[in-house]
This record gives sequence, structure tokens and C-alpha cells, in this order.
Amino acid sequence: MTVVTRFAPSPTGFLHIGGARTALFNYLYAKHTGGKFMLRIEDTDRERSKQDAVDAIISGMKWLGLDWDGDPISQFERAARHAEVANELLAQGKAYKCYCTPEELSAQRESAKAEGKPMRYNGLWRDRDPSEAPTGTDPVIRIKSEQSGETTIEDKIQGSVTVSHSEIDDFVILRGDGTPTYMLAVVVDDHDMGVTHVVRGDDHLTNTFRQMQIYTAMGWDKPTFAHMPLLHGADGKKLSKRHGALGIEAYRDMGFLPEAVNNYLLRLGWGHGDDEIISREQAIEWFDLGDVGKGAARFDMDKLTSLNAHYIREASNDRLTDMTWPFIAEKLAGKAANGGRDWVLAGMTSLKDRAKNMIELAESAEFYATQRPLSMNDKALKALSGEGIENLKQFRATLSDVTNWTGENLNATAKQFAQDTDVKMGKIAQPLRAALTGTNVSPGVFEVMSVLGQDESLGRIDDALNGITLNN
Repeated sequence: MTVVTRFAPSPTGFLHIGGARTALFNYLYAKHTGGKFMLRIEDTDRERSKQDAVDAIISGMKWLGLDWDGDPISQFERAARHAEVANELLAQGKAYKCYCTPEELSAQRESAKAEGKPMRYNGLWRDRDPSEAPTGTDPVIRIKSEQSGETTIEDKIQGSVTVSHSEIDDFVILRGDGTPTYMLAVVVDDHDMGVTHVVRGDDHLTNTFRQMQIYTAMGWDKPTFAHMPLLHGADGKKLSKRHGALGIEAYRDMGFLPEAVNNYLLRLGWGHGDDEIISREQAIEWFDLGDVGKGAARFDMDKLTSLNAHYIREASNDRLTDMTWPFIAEKLAGKAANGGRDWVLAGMTSLKDRAKNMIELAESAEFYATQRPLSMNDKALKALSGEGIENLKQFRATLSDVTNWTGENLNATAKQFAQDTDVKMGKIAQPLRAALTGTNVSPGVFEVMSVLGQDESLGRIDDALNGITLNN
């Protein structure tokens, strides 16, 4: 048997972080077993389904690297097939037309509420003669659910779960306007797509027992189910926007790397020993549904941020430069220095060690790419006043004689200058950093000088000495 999994989001919003984890687990299980992973857009709710949401889901999936087999399937486009199955069940006597009026259904609802019970259709039209049907009412089609016994599913995550058929009413499978309900459409699509494993959130567990009624009535093979616990916030409460329950595109825009998000989502409810850093290849090799925990996993933005910092440090300098340069170029608005991109690339090794996300990385790299003269922040201006500017002026004269412009040699030159003038290194480095970067924070100042080269470094120092700066 070839394993077939699917991810089936509703395009009523963007790809939620919880949905992304569901997609990841489906993807990994399919790849682990050598099977197929499919994407279905459940867009039958035409009022709430939006094309920009479909686009965002697909974009988010691609950004995470969760490639699916075949083309995305639109559930709405299969409405005729869903209706066909409903009418087949009707013809076989396994479903029936229900002519209940809104008033009758409301009365049933109120009665159940008064008894403190959930609303269950009472089967009013289950065995009633259709000749009694009122005029002017478009009937729905309800399935004839089993009335005795029980259904047990062997869930790959939750274990053995049993529900009595007395808990399942004759639910609607086709509305009065001929459109399918979610319960019918999901089952028909999963069957026709050959889905063997349904991996989804445990909020669908009660739906599963209803859907089993359709599988049984049609005589179709039932898939294996695996219901994942939902995500909670770090405080143990239901995940919400205040916990970081955002669309995947928000994490991208906040500067997270896709491999960091994938790794973090993987570890939410699944684990492989004490391994924290897990590559895509390792995840495919190790992932199994039986290792997914039953308890709700807690989403922690701080842990995701820490993991992201690790992946930034591990990423290649070329890739990070490619990713940060558009942010830098946009910020500088056409005023990037000639050679600025090359300086960012050359300085990336130290820059990425300090960054927690790509936004921070771009901001910290900006000084390399900035066209002269630089603007100065308040702390840089303070470093370039009084004693600081005098020390910089004297050291500038020494730098004119340096022929081997490397970080190591520049550091040695500064130490010798400090010794000769009886000035502490910090009193030299602080104004030097201010002149070179316009800030008081940067990688090692002699590394910065090496990256910028002699001409640019001396030019920036001369600008500072001559008071040539832009307004910050």
C-alpha cells in the first residue's frame, strides 16, 4: 500500500502556524513512508473563501518547502461529485430527504437546550412517507446513521477511541440548495484522492465518527486516522494571536528562516530523543506518527527565536546577503555605497553571530552599505567629542603609514599607538567605531576596517574629523 496523506486548509484566512504544523506532519509521514502528500483547498464556503487566502496558503507552503504531489485540488470544483454520492446513498435507502422547517428545527434545539443536552436531530423524517412533504420547502438530505452499537477507531496518536452510535444523529450531507456539507465533501474527496492516512487536529475527532458513517454506508475502505493535539501558548492556554498564533507570512516578514520554523514546529509534540536541531533529511528519516504525543504542545516565541538565531549562524554568508540586501537597499533608498553589497558579504560572518532574525541582521549590516557621509547616533556623536576626537586625529596620522591593511595588523598598530601615547585601547576604539559606523555597536572595529578597506575607512574617519555627517 502506498501511503497518501493530505493537508486540507480552508481559505478563510492565511496559513496559521497550527495549520503549518499539520501540513508538516502530513508531509513528513508521506516522505518517511515513500508515499504521496497532497494539497486540497476546502473552499466550499464561497462567502468566506478568498483567493488571497488561497494564494497565501500556497505561498506559505512553498516558503516552508512543503511541496505537494500533483496540482492543488479545489473542493468547490468537486461539488457535483459530492452531490452524486449523496443521491447514490438516497437511492440505496441509506439517506433520506428531510423537510423539517426552520421552526421545527428551532423547537428541537430549544428542547435539547432545556434538557441540558447537545442538539441532535430527532429523525422526524427518517421513516416518514415523502407524500407528507410540505410544499415550498427544499429538502436537505440526511444520512441514516447507525442507531445501535458503537464505532471504535484505532487512532495512531490518541489510541483506541470509541463512540456510541446513540451519540450520532442523522446529520445533513446535502443542503436544500444542492451544495454538500463539510462532512460529505471531506469523505468523498479523501476517498477519491486515495487518502490512506488522515492526519489532523484533535478538534476533528468528533467529526471522524460522523464521517465513518458515510464510509460504512458507501462500503468504502476507511483511512487510518491520527488526531494531533492542538497548540497552546506558553501559559498553557489556547493558542491565540497574543501567543504568536499568526499567519506563516508574518513569521517570514519578522525575519524567521523557514528551516527554523520547520524545526520548531517539528518539535512541538514530536521528538527524537534529546535532539533539538533536526534537518529536513533527518526529520524524514525519523518521523513516525506513533511518536507524536497526546498532550497539547506549547508554542513559545522565545524558543523559536533562539532556534532561528542558530539557523542564521549556520546559514551561508551568500544566502544571508541575498536575503538581507533587499531590506538594506530599500532602507537606503538608492543611496547605497558603491561596493556596499560586497562589504556586507565580507562582514557577514561576524554580523550573523549577533542576529536573532533577518530584520536585526539587515539593520546591523546597514552601516557597511551606507554611502558617505554617515549619519551619527547620539552615542557616536558623544564618542567623537572632546578627548575622543583628539585621539582619533592622532591615530589617523598613524593609519596613514599602514601598508598591510588587515584586522590583525590594524589591531597591533592600535595597541602600539596606545602604548606609545599612554591611552587605553577603549579610548581609541570608541571614536574609531563611531567614525566608521555612525553607531556605538558593531563587530570588532579592526575587522570593520579590514572589510571596508583602507580608502573607505580613512574616508569615513576624515569625514568625522571634519565634522561632515548627515542628520541622524
